[in-house]
Amino acid sequence: MASVRFTVTPTKAEDLPGLSDTSPDLSSRSGARVRFGSRESVNRSEPLSETSGGLTTTAGGGGGTETPEHSNTDQGDGNSKISSVYINNSHGMDDDDFYDRNLALFEEEMDTRPKVSSLLNRLANYTNLTQGAKEHEEAESIGEKKKTGKSPQMGTFMGVYLPCLQNIFGVILFLRLTWVVGTAGVLQALCIVFICCCCTMLTAISMSAIATNGVVPAGGSYFMISRSLGPEFGGAVGLCFYLGTTFAGAMYILGAIEILLMYIAPKAAIFESKHPDGEGAAMLNNMRVYGSICLLLMSLLVFVGVKYVNKLASIFLACVIVSIISIYIGALVSAFKPPNFPVCMLGNRTINGHEIYDKTITRTTSLWKQFCQGPELNSSCDEYFMTNNFSEIEGIPGLASGIISENVWSSYLSKGDVVEKGSLSSSHFSHPASTHQPYVFADITTSFTLLVGIFFPSVTGIMAGSNRSGDLKDAQRSIPIGTILAILTTSIVYLSNVILFGACIDGVVLRDKFGDSVNGNLVVGTLAWPTPWVIVIGSFFSTCGAGLQSLTGAPRLLQAIAKDNIIPFLRVFGHGKANGEPTWALLLTALIAELGILIASLDLVAPILTMFFLMCYLFVNLACALQTLLRTPNWRPRFSYYHWTLSFLGMTICLALMFISSWYYAIVAMVIAGMIYKYIEYHGAEKEWGDGIRGLSLSAARYALLRLEEGPPHTKNWRPQLLVLLKLDEDAHVKSPRLLTFASQLKAGKGLTIVGTVVSGNFLHSYGEALAAEQTLKHLMDKERVKGFCQCIVAQKPREGISHMIQSSGLGGMKPNTVVMGWPHAWRQSEDPQAWKTFINTVRVTTAAHLALLVPKNISLFPSNSEPCTEGYIDVWWIVHDGGMLMLLPFLLRQHKVWRKCGMRIFTVAQMEDNSIQMKKDLATFLYHLRIEAEVEVVEMHDSDISAYTYERTLMMEQRSQMLRQMRLSKSDREREAQLVKDRNSMLRLTSIGSDDDDDTDGGERDRMTWTKEKTSQYRATHSGCSTPEGFRDMLSIRPDHSNVRRMHTAVKLNEVIVNKSHDARVVLLNMPGPPRNQEGDENYMEFLEVLTEGLERVLLVRGGGSEVITIYS
Repeated sequence: MASVRFTVTPTKAEDLPGLSDTSPDLSSRSGARVRFGSRESVNRSEPLSETSGGLTTTAGGGGGTETPEHSNTDQGDGNSKISSVYINNSHGMDDDDFYDRNLALFEEEMDTRPKVSSLLNRLANYTNLTQGAKEHEEAESIGEKKKTGKSPQMGTFMGVYLPCLQNIFGVILFLRLTWVVGTAGVLQALCIVFICCCCTMLTAISMSAIATNGVVPAGGSYFMISRSLGPEFGGAVGLCFYLGTTFAGAMYILGAIEILLMYIAPKAAIFESKHPDGEGAAMLNNMRVYGSICLLLMSLLVFVGVKYVNKLASIFLACVIVSIISIYIGALVSAFKPPNFPVCMLGNRTINGHEIYDKTITRTTSLWKQFCQGPELNSSCDEYFMTNNFSEIEGIPGLASGIISENVWSSYLSKGDVVEKGSLSSSHFSHPASTHQPYVFADITTSFTLLVGIFFPSVTGIMAGSNRSGDLKDAQRSIPIGTILAILTTSIVYLSNVILFGACIDGVVLRDKFGDSVNGNLVVGTLAWPTPWVIVIGSFFSTCGAGLQSLTGAPRLLQAIAKDNIIPFLRVFGHGKANGEPTWALLLTALIAELGILIASLDLVAPILTMFFLMCYLFVNLACALQTLLRTPNWRPRFSYYHWTLSFLGMTICLALMFISSWYYAIVAMVIAGMIYKYIEYHGAEKEWGDGIRGLSLSAARYALLRLEEGPPHTKNWRPQLLVLLKLDEDAHVKSPRLLTFASQLKAGKGLTIVGTVVSGNFLHSYGEALAAEQTLKHLMDKERVKGFCQCIVAQKPREGISHMIQSSGLGGMKPNTVVMGWPHAWRQSEDPQAWKTFINTVRVTTAAHLALLVPKNISLFPSNSEPCTEGYIDVWWIVHDGGMLMLLPFLLRQHKVWRKCGMRIFTVAQMEDNSIQMKKDLATFLYHLRIEAEVEVVEMHDSDISAYTYERTLMMEQRSQMLRQMRLSKSDREREAQLVKDRNSMLRLTSIGSDDDDDTDGGERDRMTWTKEKTSQYRATHSGCSTPEGFRDMLSIRPDHSNVRRMHTAVKLNEVIVNKSHDARVVLLNMPGPPRNQEGDENYMEFLEVLTEGLERVLLVRGGGSEVITIYS
């Protein structure tokens, strides 16, 4: 029996049960450890410790084996009870107990830091999941129950190589490669094939590096891109890959219907046109009807069960391999015995083979009717027909014929041109051939770029191996080897086929897209051995199989994107049948594929999916290059044959091919991807996948920060980098949220914003409160749409926390240069004087740190972002110069929609010795050079005697300050005397109008009282007999300090002028005087600020940081 370790908790003696009561629990609970053995033992020790805290060790004479380090002694009821952490019993200990004893030092952290054995056991039981079923991060969650299933057994050949072959070989090889060779010529066709194969090979190298960098659950390219480049790129490229796969399904179905209607059952056509000009439209309608029916049948097959599709896959692959082998055999046989496919020529023009009935005279009669107006020999005929002779050439001259010399160079045609053989002589006439005549015409205008777009889908499909990573025995080994071998194989097949087609088949037959010159045979089939039907049947089944594979894979890809929950409106497509089959995703896939089928032309659908696949491959290369260049610690691929230059080359080729094949499709595809990217960025769920874009952002940020560190910013680059100090109440709600609103208006979306708060307490105990406060700040920032960071500091005293925050906020050159803080609410009536003392201390700290300070007073009256100010003025009272902050702030505020309609007025104060007229001119010139439009006014302040009101206000201020400093009374006496001063202040109407001291206001209109000597003596005589302590009665006889009287005089006079001029302003910006050097005058400083701002609705006190923030120079 394994012993159980538990923690001892001393308890009272009467609460202790006997040992016999707990021993059955010990024996019954001793052996069960499921995942984290140590964690289970710790958790199970807790209830045991409550019931067995007083167990004594009696073996060996009462505690001979106790562990001194882990024993607790409790003196209860006079008896010493020693409790050991390890209970000795008669049974032997197993290895687990020794293991736990060896790790006793870490036992308290076992729940978050498991034993290595537990971790390895969990990793050993890891099983890959089916594509799109669950995200691998959720599969690794601790509490999830693993479903036992068959371990993956597929190797490289069956799991990667053959699926890639099946997906790469497809409809283009059988239906269009001969036409590409005939039109572009052997050299340019080799170039097209080589470029496309290089693109996929480089992409495969990048994909192999990503796929071998850790475990890749089933999900294929979407999983790799999204986890490497982030959810935005992953979602955009994943949807592009999904659309490409869906349109590929449509292309394969169109290819199968083309084979069916052209080469297997031409008479099955529903729509027929008697007029030659309408044959193309009739054929497109047939493709639409049969394509829709085929899509419906395939969708039903996929819906019924994927197992049937997988069973058919091997048959379809066999068809592809047999067809390709027959081409090689036919080419070799043609060197000795060329197949007989004669082509009728008129001059050098190719005649439609359907018109050749036999080799008797009726052929001439039939052709005569085609070119002449009647069967008579004297009928008027086509001039070209009359001047040129008919001839017959071999459509398949054979490998030894040397026909490759004619097929080396390109022969691009425009729509409606006749397919001609350049080596035959003819007499040309200026008029073009009529479509009524039995020539072979080019159905579309061809060019090199068009052929690239049409051919590229034939090299896609390289992701088939990575999509099946969940079924592979060793995905990290199989994916690179299988994919690269498959690309090499298909590249060799394509390149060799280009040469074989050019060496065996005549150019006019190669350029004949639908085989009209060889009696409507499939052109590739004419070269096949032993019969063209091998290719026809094989290509038909292979295209059907490829279409089924696309309709199977695309819905699962969409389901994987939907289940990642990065695109909210796709959430419904993550649901499916009980077995996980994506029903809704299959329905959407069928609808999108129907759009491709309605296009009905293989040549028009192919460039569309070319764009989507190329975009996907481009981002695979980008992901690999980024990870390699960033050198992230987690980038350790097992596949080592990669380099960032190869990835960039592959990315460049992908981008070039996009614009080469179709520049307008490329732009449309990029716009679609960009829209998806922005949608995910703004509305998608936030995911943290450790992606490369995040790493790139970190590298760019590090580089930029190091550059910023080189020196302080130039005056022209100065902008307020804000540190907004917010205060939270007991319920963790922000007291002044409008402060953040004002900060967002000031910033106008630019610059740095750090929102900070201080939580009182010990960090070890208040960490949870700090996290909650941080979440509150983040929520408020999101609500106010403020982009920035939040910082929460835990400190014993708020003023210490604020000081630490001002010192440590920011990083490098991105440090705050401006502090925004609120005015202390009701500071006069506050029972806690620490509030306004913290305010003054913060002013001192910002001054010492050379930071600017903004203090909005009456912040609750400031407009919100949804309340634009009507036309008014932003008044600036420029009393002292402190770096130009007062000039710059109104300009920044007016950039925001709330303050945009407000004008700007600048007031400055002139003394008696100043020339006010010259000052106004100089100020106007200064503003002109600053490019700031504002009205200018110089206010003259004449010397005047200190009024009785000023004297009395100073006296009351000093009495209150001295009283609160000297009193050391009980709380009740202190409250009574504070109330006395409050009553006197209220009678003197000293509280500010519209201030934050809401408790001190009576809501009525306040009258300014002008105090005279008579009123003062009368008031003193009335109140001298108050029941106050002797010490306070003595204070009434003190004389105010002269310097305080002078400061109060300045505050009163300035306030009178400001209220007179700016009583109707939307906001008043005012220089904030500095705090006194002597801290004993702190309360007087607060009173001065109150007097200075009295009677103003919205005030912004501004204190510069000591550096110039605005300049007249460009």
